Amino acid sequence: MRLLTFFRFYRQIRKDGPADLDWIQRQGLLAVKLTQIFALRPDMLSIEKCRQLQQMYRNASTIPPEDVERILRERAPEGFHDSIAWFEKAPLAAASVGQVHRATLTNGEDVVVKVVKADHKESFQRDVKRLMRLMRMAISLSPKLRRVGNPMALLRHVEDYTTRELDLRNEIRGGSELEAIQSSLSEDFPMPRLRFPKYYPEISNEHVLVSEFVRGKTLEECINDESLPWEYLIELFRIQGAYMFGVGTFHGDLHPGNCIIDEEGNFVFIDNGAICEAPRRVSLSLFKFFEELSKGSLDSAFEALLDLTEERPSEERVRRFKSRMDEIYEGFGEKSVGEQSLTDLMMRTVRAAVEDAGADFGEEGFPIIRSLMYMDGLVIRTHPEVKLIAEMGPSLVEFREGLGME
Repeated sequence: MRLLTFFRFYRQIRKDGPADLDWIQRQGLLAVKLTQIFALRPDMLSIEKCRQLQQMYRNASTIPPEDVERILRERAPEGFHDSIAWFEKAPLAAASVGQVHRATLTNGEDVVVKVVKADHKESFQRDVKRLMRLMRMAISLSPKLRRVGNPMALLRHVEDYTTRELDLRNEIRGGSELEAIQSSLSEDFPMPRLRFPKYYPEISNEHVLVSEFVRGKTLEECINDESLPWEYLIELFRIQGAYMFGVGTFHGDLHPGNCIIDEEGNFVFIDNGAICEAPRRVSLSLFKFFEELSKGSLDSAFEALLDLTEERPSEERVRRFKSRMDEIYEGFGEKSVGEQSLTDLMMRTVRAAVEDAGADFGEEGFPIIRSLMYMDGLVIRTHPEVKLIAEMGPSLVEFREGLGME
């Protein structure tokens, strides 16, 4: 990302009006990933701007068929072409990093083939190096950016997260890691309705990934045909919450397109390269926050967020913080998600905690918030009458008892 491009990008992010998302996407993968991170930073941007930037989680361009053929010809591992009997040129789905095609192996098994978009890694790493040099300039231009965010840490987080996504072998590693955690918790916290796709490492590599074609519907498809029961959603929270709060290792991008309900009614987590780690300090504080909210103990919930500060703020700052939180959570517990969105509450909560109490969620904490926002979006679109935090209560009790939340 060159200097002029960076300034234009920065203006799109920081200006009061809507950003030009099509222009941002044309600037490359780094611009897209940074936009996705800023979309979760209501402590830095307005809530309205964050909401608009969140569209970048869903928008993705596709690779022309001739480019897909070239990528497979040049970068597929040895034995790949001899193993494929049929390949669908039209993509089944597309994301910022790559896209997925249906295929059939010579042994008759139905699979999907994921292809990384050409030259993403090289251009992304080049843009990161350039932006590292420019970031100090950005800090000097925005005092607020220096006060509430750590741009260098953010950029390093984006670099690490995206570099892992660009190596498709990490999907195999990530799926294996989450499956091993599931197995280790089988006695204290069983998750029988969760499974992971079969991978084919012998015909996969950094650029091309072959995995099982899961017969079923993504959560997005279930939403669209109105076939997503409430008990499925609360069980999904129970599963993802166990990873986020109890373990601290979790699927960092579990949006409605990255979870399939198969023909047996199981949840299948896909795109498992985006594994995130949350420091215990952050995951435990957020767990306590939601636990106390589910009990209706607002003051105790607000106190839990103060654990995210380096040292307890002055009594005046605590009073100001809690007064602002009282305003945010006025009438809480009486309103459904259709009346009071968890996403809006979390954005306002993060802003209040950072500005008034000096809390530091860390870049590692925001994937947890993103996951909760995904859950909120699922509920609003399917069961807007539900009081989500109250419904989360039994799962939070189970986390404490089964996962040693101390």
